[in-house]
This record gives sequence, C-alpha cells and structure tokens, in this order.
Amino acid sequence: MLKGRIIVADHDGTHVVKFLGDVRLTLCPALDQYLDNIFNSSYFKTILIDLTETQGIDSTTLGMLAKMSIRMKKKVGFVPTVVSINDNITRVLMSMGFDKVFVLVKHLEEEAEPMQELAQGDFSDLTVQQKVLEAHRTLMGMNQKNHQEFKNLVDVLEHQCLI
Repeated sequence: MLKGRIIVADHDGTHVVKFLGDVRLTLCPALDQYLDNIFNSSYFKTILIDLTETQGIDSTTLGMLAKMSIRMKKKVGFVPTVVSINDNITRVLMSMGFDKVFVLVKHLEEEAEPMQELAQGDFSDLTVQQKVLEAHRTLMGMNQKNHQEFKNLVDVLEHQCLI
C-alpha cells in the first residue's frame, strides 16, 4: 500500500479533500487543523471528500471525517459528499453508519482536482493521542454498534491521556 497523503483545494468556498494511499492517524492532527481553518472562513460553502484513490483508512481518520460532517451540518445545514469507488472502503463506510452523515456517491460529474498537500506536521504525542480519542468518541456517538465496538478502546485512550 502507498503511504497516505491528503491533498486539498478551495474552489470558491467548495473545499476538496482527497485521500491518497493508506491514510492513517498520523495525518489527523493536520487534517483537523485544516478543517478548523476552513470552518472559520467566511467563504466556506461545502466540503467534498474524494476517496477514489484511497487504499486504506483507519478508524481515527474515519472519526475525523464524522466530526467534520457534524460540524458542517451545524454550520450550513447539510452534510458533505464522499466519493468512493473502492467497494471495500464503501463497505467500511456503510458498516459504520456513514450513509447517515454523508452523501455517498460513486462518481462526480465534474472533477475538482486538489492542489496542495497537507503537511503531516510536527505534533506532540499527546496531541496525536487526543485526536485519536476525539475521533473514536465521535464514532461511538454515531450509533450503538460503533459505541460497542469502540468503547474499550476509548476507555484505554482516556486512561492514557490522563497519565
């Protein structure tokens, strides 16, 4: 699998976030920082998540996506669109209830190509742990199945963050 990367673009307030390769928790603090910036922008309209070149995605990244959807729904009143052509990725999204918090599509009529790569950044271990915890709490809050699946992990992470 290719090392994960996230590339982004802003097309007049429509933000495109494209995941490439195997996207893991190490990219989540930079993604969260980027999302904070765009949600605070007065030009924000919507977000399109492009997973067409995603080979793998971990639960922390999924939790960050769920958090993003919740924030966008609060800000503009509707949920983001996710484009996925990989049946395995789509199956994971569906199994976690993402069809309730995203518009899931297999293709777009018009391609909006991201331009800038998000730098992984130099975040402390504590910051990464906090993002992992936050992401999994978000996943737990989506539905009962996710709550049961991630409860033990969240308990362990909460304990680690307190130490």
